[in-house]
Amino acid sequence: MAAAPSDEVQVESATRRPVRVVTVDDQPFFRTAARAIVDSTPGFELVGESADGESALELIPRLDPDIVILDVRLPGIDGIDVADRLHREDPDRIIILASSLEPETLSRLARGCGASAVVQKHWLTPRLLRGLWVAHRRGDRPSRDATDGR
Repeated sequence: MAAAPSDEVQVESATRRPVRVVTVDDQPFFRTAARAIVDSTPGFELVGESADGESALELIPRLDPDIVILDVRLPGIDGIDVADRLHREDPDRIIILASSLEPETLSRLARGCGASAVVQKHWLTPRLLRGLWVAHRRGDRPSRDATDGR
């Protein structure tokens, strides 16, 4: 007897591995907040954290996350350079640049670094995280910043 469509969906979601996320931010408060957001997003798991660009560039290739939530301003190598290097190594990885900078400034700084999305930190929610993942999986790259609303 063939399985009902609803059974197939349940089996598929039960066997799919979680979406693996790494956060990179020098502020412990934001790393804690990002951890809570990832933990609140069904099907997502936080697999690593880093407080600076150098350690992120060592950690991320080793952990091979699907998504990197990356602060723009980091000690040492800044987030823009980290995003550029990560994108060159793996263009399919989703890189979300997060900052408290104004959207226009953030957008200008991030142009051309390979980030999949640019968001203000306070906009990062489970819904946004999942939406960026779904859009990326469908091949729909956002044509504008997630923060500017235009």
